[in-house]
Amino acid sequence: MILNPERAAAQAYGELAGCWPGNTWLSSTADLAREALSSHRHGDLPRWLNAIEDLPGVSPAFSLDAGLLCLGAAPADRDSLGSSLMELHPWRKGPMSLGGVIIDTEWRSDWKWERAAPHLEMTGQKVLDIGCGNGYFGYRMLAAGADLVVGVDPTLLFVMQWLACCHFAGKLPNYVLPLGIEDLPPGQAGFDLVFSMGVLYHRKDPLEHLQRIRELLRPGGTLVLETLVLPRGRDDDLMVPSGRYAAMRNVWALPGIARLECWLRGAGFSNVRLVDVSVTTTWEQRRTDWMRFESLEQALDQHDSRLTREGHPAPTRAMLFGTA
Repeated sequence: MILNPERAAAQAYGELAGCWPGNTWLSSTADLAREALSSHRHGDLPRWLNAIEDLPGVSPAFSLDAGLLCLGAAPADRDSLGSSLMELHPWRKGPMSLGGVIIDTEWRSDWKWERAAPHLEMTGQKVLDIGCGNGYFGYRMLAAGADLVVGVDPTLLFVMQWLACCHFAGKLPNYVLPLGIEDLPPGQAGFDLVFSMGVLYHRKDPLEHLQRIRELLRPGGTLVLETLVLPRGRDDDLMVPSGRYAAMRNVWALPGIARLECWLRGAGFSNVRLVDVSVTTTWEQRRTDWMRFESLEQALDQHDSRLTREGHPAPTRAMLFGTA
């Protein structure tokens, strides 16, 4: 049977509601995800679905090797597999090995995970990951003991990459839904943890984003927020780029760390704590064979790497936790 959007949606989300029996919010969200994928009209969708259908049959597997996410046993024809996976270019979050083909993604997402992991207790947790990309972090959460990860990301290509991952991993409780946070049903969802990594600076109203996250958490649940900030020494400042920032569209505001902490408390979070501040380097985010477009190196001033090519401070990212 040819894989089409309706069939892909049924296979992807048919069992989602059963992962959390009695949670009507998740049941409604699963319906929204099925409808969104079934009715999507992206011009590349047929090509992407064909690439997924062409993936060879493999024995499902799920393991980690020093930060490398390893899914599926290797098939006999690895060259053909590499060509099928390249149809889903660009690959941004990883690294990962699918059927033995190592995908050197744009981001060393394992480094970001290692900054968060020492501060997390994942055992038995139900997690929402906003802006989850292809689900890489969800697999890391499962490996750390999470019971369920529901990821949302409106970029359809990332959903296709997750479907490819599912082909190799088998049925695991890590989902990527073709939705944004604004598409989610109202009301409290009851998650133990909500991750928002690399999202806040794309929101026109950051306080509204944080307040919405608080509604999605159970009382006492934890927000994990990772976002662009201004460098140390500009803790109370706020920068609003007039155009692009580091070649990115839709970067609305970069706060200093103290101002960001105020935003979190203003959104109703307590026990706000800063766990990491890191300058993003071209070792962590870079162009590779699996992401051939411009990356961080091309977004920086070619004579002064402390600046973006627009003259702004180069990317610094902070990770903060807060309690709902």
